[in-house]
Amino acid sequence: MTIAITGGYVVPVGGDPIDGGTVLIDGGKIVAVGTAEDVDIPDGADIVDASGTWVLPGFVEAHAHLGVHEEAEGWAGQDTNEMTDPVTAKVRALDAVNPADEGFRDALAGGVTTVVVKPGSGNVIGGHTVALKTWGRTVDDMLIRDAVSMKSALGENPKRVYGEKKTMPSTRLGVAAVIREQLTKAQDYAARRAHAAEEGKPFDRDLTMEALANVLDGSLPWCQHAHRADDIATAMRLADEFGYKLVLNHGTEGHLIADAIAERGIPVIIGPLFTTRSKVELRNRHLRNPGILARAGVQLAITTDAPVVPIDFLVHQVTLAVKEGLDPAEGLRTITVNPAAILGLDDRVGALAPGLDADVVLWSGDPLDVMSRALRVFVDGREVYHYDESAGRGVTADPYYRER
Repeated sequence: MTIAITGGYVVPVGGDPIDGGTVLIDGGKIVAVGTAEDVDIPDGADIVDASGTWVLPGFVEAHAHLGVHEEAEGWAGQDTNEMTDPVTAKVRALDAVNPADEGFRDALAGGVTTVVVKPGSGNVIGGHTVALKTWGRTVDDMLIRDAVSMKSALGENPKRVYGEKKTMPSTRLGVAAVIREQLTKAQDYAARRAHAAEEGKPFDRDLTMEALANVLDGSLPWCQHAHRADDIATAMRLADEFGYKLVLNHGTEGHLIADAIAERGIPVIIGPLFTTRSKVELRNRHLRNPGILARAGVQLAITTDAPVVPIDFLVHQVTLAVKEGLDPAEGLRTITVNPAAILGLDDRVGALAPGLDADVVLWSGDPLDVMSRALRVFVDGREVYHYDESAGRGVTADPYYRER
């Protein structure tokens, strides 16, 4: 199916805005973006008149728990942490996502079309993260990539969880030791596996070690939960020691050592920003922190950590970070091209450009204006959400309904 979205103020993010621009979609992919004169619309295309709207790529939420920490479901919908072992590298968020979670509908209302779902931070090594579209019948329908990164946690959460169990780790030094021990075991495992392959001998695989070996060989980035500056320093020390690709998650006190983070080229997924200072790690949380990191040269994404902050507030966090000093253009990049690039999804999502997935959102105005709303949302070229002006509410297409 060919769709031409015409006449809107097109913000590709990866290039300059186009007033009265056209986005041409075919087969669920973007095939052209440009002025009305530059884009040739084929006969029979479905025309979407976007006059008076801003046309942007769907937003990318780089750190959330949609579908594994379901809203309004209590313990029945709580599959965020497998807190029976501090090391659960073999588990996959993919296996616990419920597409019926209300958070997915909220995501569409907030213009979010891609979400990276992660295990929680109760374990030292929490498991595989997964990248999904925010609309679909099953997680398999929604899948972008099934192994995006490995989740790990430093700081208060794992030491509290296992300290209460009277088992290791109950301190920060214990948490770091667990990571170091497991990665050392993974190095030895990878060496034995390689030797067995050279000798042509059978080898008993271990899913935990296989996952960690993928971290060590660079194929799986390490998403490190860390708030305090000292924990961030530990994260960088461990990454230097083992040579894996580090992505800092939360980075609440990252602004205190922004130069050190920037020098190493380590990206930061910062947030959530709309929370109370509910624990010591958050005492220096402030909306000015994203701007400080960005000005230091840190590649930055902003997160809600949904459902900690409702996912449809993602863009509002950016707006208030802009109010506190973040450059507006960089603000839009923190929820589009930046998170896509940080987590290796930029071949699919994050911008309006030929070859990328046709995840397109029509806004009533500048999305950084809190009075603007998402009017129409397309995922893979299919309209899955629209705002019903007469009813005063959003309407999400039913993914379970198929025309017969």
